[in-house]
Amino acid sequence: MKTKEELNGLSGIIIDSAMEVHREFGPGLLERVYESALSKELRLRGIQSVRQVAAPVVYKGEVLEEEAYRIDLLVEDAIVVELKTVPALLPIHEAQIHTYMKLSGKCLGLLINFHVTLLKDGIKRHVINFPQ
Repeated sequence: MKTKEELNGLSGIIIDSAMEVHREFGPGLLERVYESALSKELRLRGIQSVRQVAAPVVYKGEVLEEEAYRIDLLVEDAIVVELKTVPALLPIHEAQIHTYMKLSGKCLGLLINFHVTLLKDGIKRHVINFPQ
């Protein structure tokens, strides 16, 4: 498990990488294009990420759905990254990343909306049970 400092440093690299992708493309592309580009940018920076990670639903110890949900990017097996290309982030998007974090057992998530003029306006950081 990564320390608080490691998670914070890693989230900074993810955000910097997303900003680089947004500088290159701007808004207006499909979500999967940003996902692919962000994964490549992270790889160029020596950061491992996996795309479209299955997040099974478990109820009372039994897997109900093997691939009910898919996490856009799981970075260094530590941070959930959910990408959007929508006019505005809605409460349902916030609920979605919280669900993915719970299902995957990760304490830090980044919700990134590329459909904005300034990417800093489209980034939301989510924390559940962050290490002390």
